[in-house]
Amino acid sequence: MRLHRNLVLAVIDSLNYIFNDGLYADKVVEKTLKRDSRWGSRDRKFLAETVYDCVRWKRLYNEIAGTKEHYSQENLWKIFTVWATLRGIKLPDWKQFEGAPIRRIKGKFDECQKTRVLRESIPDWLDELGVKSLGNAWDNEIQQLNQQADVILRVNTLKTNLSQLQQQLHKDEIETELIKGYPDALRVTERKNLFRTEAFQQGFFEVQDASSQKVGPFLQVKPGMRVVDACAGAGGKSLHLAALMENKGLIISLDIYERKLKELKRRAKRNGAHNIETRTIDSTKVIKKLYGQADRVLIDAPCSGLGVLRRNPDAKWKLQPTFIEEITKVQAEILETYAKMIKPDGKLVYATCSILPQENEQQVEKFLKNHPEFSLEEELKISAYKSGFDGFYMARLIKKEHHS
Repeated sequence: MRLHRNLVLAVIDSLNYIFNDGLYADKVVEKTLKRDSRWGSRDRKFLAETVYDCVRWKRLYNEIAGTKEHYSQENLWKIFTVWATLRGIKLPDWKQFEGAPIRRIKGKFDECQKTRVLRESIPDWLDELGVKSLGNAWDNEIQQLNQQADVILRVNTLKTNLSQLQQQLHKDEIETELIKGYPDALRVTERKNLFRTEAFQQGFFEVQDASSQKVGPFLQVKPGMRVVDACAGAGGKSLHLAALMENKGLIISLDIYERKLKELKRRAKRNGAHNIETRTIDSTKVIKKLYGQADRVLIDAPCSGLGVLRRNPDAKWKLQPTFIEEITKVQAEILETYAKMIKPDGKLVYATCSILPQENEQQVEKFLKNHPEFSLEEELKISAYKSGFDGFYMARLIKKEHHS
């Protein structure tokens, strides 16, 4: 592999924005990719993957490069040198690479493998939390969460089916494969720009991780029901529910952010999903109006996002220990408030993309203790390590008709 100067400079610039200005990696990559229209798919892939790698392995590369978490231009080049050396890439004779300590880098890498916080490139507090919460399972989980995530598509069954979608993508030179046990999913075998395809513009698919695709069916919706997606965001799950309900019935998608719901409307239009109504939660009235109204409620709760680190590696560095305490309080409040929307005999799913018991089963246990009218029907814990996809949790509760 030959290094191209303009691409390497773009990587260095991106890292500067992320490490020194605190910008989010995905936004920086998105912006940088627009910088040069001549970059082909291989160039784009190099840029995105290199930036993500340097973010993911920030602590490890820092340790190897001896840059002491100080990200001057010179140090960013040192970090890039570590990245390239560990990948066996021959360094060109640019002045930035003069006297690069190739052998020392490899030796230091081997040494770092003995210490988990360095080997898995995570903050100390996160490692302590992982061990405390998950015990021996933490080692495998964090290792898996450092792998690069596959790109998974969900076919929009309102418009097409898996085999038709596969054929259409094949025409656009995008190869995909089926995933056993995931009826609506396709795995993209090589990274390409999917959003330019005819299939995407016509609303034939959405990008959605396989674990996240389990949530919709887990809610057990039927056409004609009244369903509330209580933390809808940009609506990936609302869209899935619309397809499962065959566009019949009503999905009320709620969120506190109006801009996210605007995006959902745009996506729904492209998907041909006509049974979604969006409502911004701008006062408690919005929620109270729905008390006792819903056959199904989905609470895709805000969480630490530890189950999706593969896709979002800078969360490792942005998360603060206090955030976990705060978010568990928020989750408990949301569950408490939104559960009131359920009709008797209705069902509620509480889901997170976290692997921590305090955000998952412990939340549900606390809720059930205070709410004898609900009982746990089924619970699904998806381990990133065992599934190879995102870490996820979901619990389905049923509200009893009469309880004494």
